[in-house]
Amino acid sequence: MAVDIKNLKAGDTFTAKEEVDRYRTILYAGASGDFNPIHIDPEFGQMVGLGGVILHGLCTLAFTANAITNFTGDPGMLKKYKCRFAKPVHLGDVITTEATITDVSNGKATLTLKVTNQEGTEVLTMAEAEIG
Repeated sequence: MAVDIKNLKAGDTFTAKEEVDRYRTILYAGASGDFNPIHIDPEFGQMVGLGGVILHGLCTLAFTANAITNFTGDPGMLKKYKCRFAKPVHLGDVITTEATITDVSNGKATLTLKVTNQEGTEVLTMAEAEIG
């Protein structure tokens, strides 16, 4: 059942977590067609200074978009989403999405999101979404 925007108010929050399992980059590479070796070859990731493979940025974005649509109960309610990719995400990282509703008006709600790894490092910054 979809969330009713009329029942939301500024200051409401929700949180979601997602662990990056060891197969996530391979699965995402297959789905997206992005087989850049920084995402699938641990030795290459080490060689270029990334400490191993890193998750595709759009997969991190998808984790947070999924957190929003799980909250809304209707994927069609996610109208806008923007962010900046700030830090790489590695296999085994736990991504936490903390969302705060900052405005509700005209049948829409604006959310700000804090997206961090298990160390509290922001992996996405300037993240905002609109639902309605």
